[in-house]
Amino acid sequence: MEFQEVIAQRYSCKRYDSARPVEPKVLERVLEAGRLAPTAKNLQEQHVYVLQSNEALAIVDELTPCRYGAPCVLAVAFDAKNVFTYPGGERDSGIEDATIVATHMVLAAADAGLDSCWINNFDPALAKERLGLPENEEILMLLDLGHAAEGAGPLANHASRKPLTETVTYR
Repeated sequence: MEFQEVIAQRYSCKRYDSARPVEPKVLERVLEAGRLAPTAKNLQEQHVYVLQSNEALAIVDELTPCRYGAPCVLAVAFDAKNVFTYPGGERDSGIEDATIVATHMVLAAADAGLDSCWINNFDPALAKERLGLPENEEILMLLDLGHAAEGAGPLANHASRKPLTETVTYR
């Protein structure tokens, strides 16, 4: 698929075929896209947890109502003690680097024929505790992965976008 096609067609899937697992080779391709994502100073502070066992998915279901039957969920975290701190000391690269990693995986999933949904409807501190993440790691997001159930599709407002004139300023 051409890149413009991938970004135009990808949507947040809200209903998965839970009986159809994510193929290991396809999952590896998605994870590899995350591994190749750029990070500040190439610190590569991301850590991706593949949640696909019944026990792990039960924890996800306790954390959020947004698994939608996905057979695999990726928890994207970052090492908060291994980040680039911006000049001025007000910000660091942890969230942005993990976001780039997650975005690469979202687009790679779409390119590989998988559906996904970026989940932010959960308590990160509780997720960190329940998933047993190390003290130094912070969880950014959960990413549903799988194949859409029959009849699933984008929300009605999916194609609604503001024009560039409202979102871009040239100076």
